Amino acid sequence: MSKSNSTAGSVWLITGCSSGIGREIATVALEKGHRVVVTARNPQTVESLVSQYPDRAIARALDVTRRDQITQVVADTEREFGRIDVLVNNAGYGYLAAIEEGEEAEVRAMFDTNLFGLIAMTRAVLPGMRSRRSGHIINISSMAGLLSNPGTGYYSATKFAVEAITEALSKEVAPFGIRVTGVQPGAFRTDWSGRSLRQTSTPIEAYADTVGARRAMIRNIDGKQPGDPRRAAEAIVAVAEHPQPPLRLLLGRDVYNAYRAKLDETLRAITEWEAVTLSTDFQ
Repeated sequence: MSKSNSTAGSVWLITGCSSGIGREIATVALEKGHRVVVTARNPQTVESLVSQYPDRAIARALDVTRRDQITQVVADTEREFGRIDVLVNNAGYGYLAAIEEGEEAEVRAMFDTNLFGLIAMTRAVLPGMRSRRSGHIINISSMAGLLSNPGTGYYSATKFAVEAITEALSKEVAPFGIRVTGVQPGAFRTDWSGRSLRQTSTPIEAYADTVGARRAMIRNIDGKQPGDPRRAAEAIVAVAEHPQPPLRLLLGRDVYNAYRAKLDETLRAITEWEAVTLSTDFQ
């Protein structure tokens, strides 16, 4: 039976809910009375969550690299709940490799999920949001979308691109009453650096002191990251409920400190080279 007659809460569509922050966002949104389409490549991984809220939650299979599944899940959401108020583009994963070590097929596959899947989801929900002149698109980016480090250059490239899409989109859809927020988590206690992380199969010994050292750090921090996924989810849901949400939301002391340091260094370099910068215009 269709649930579209329900008026309680907003309607959320969330990608990548099998574990981590995505699952916690779905949990918090449901606890707060929203209606949620909880998606995963294998929907059985989210059935235990959905079964707790049979009137307000449905599970759907969704691989964001499958355009047919995107079309189907958007249609299912609109049929069951009447609309989509909040899209959370959370699906994504990491790939660890030096730039020289990167395997083209792996890099392209990650871009397909982290960037092109996000774009496809966004394009699929925008017509409905524009017609209603309301909606909120939340893109889960990363600390790696603000600064890049050895071994995560390719992953950062996907997230830097998400930052660009988010910023441009926010300006394009603001006249339609649609809000856009990019979320940049630091290191959170999820599967990102464990089960979900992919790595090059052809490491080069010459990068042992840079990429190798970072690879070891990421491996050693798994399960001990400072970020609490539940608290991240609570912050994200609170932002979605806020009448004036931010364009960017940094989550975690680590990303806060690291990004402030980068901004300070960037400003210092801009100031140091100001004369050269300004000398290149026609006089």
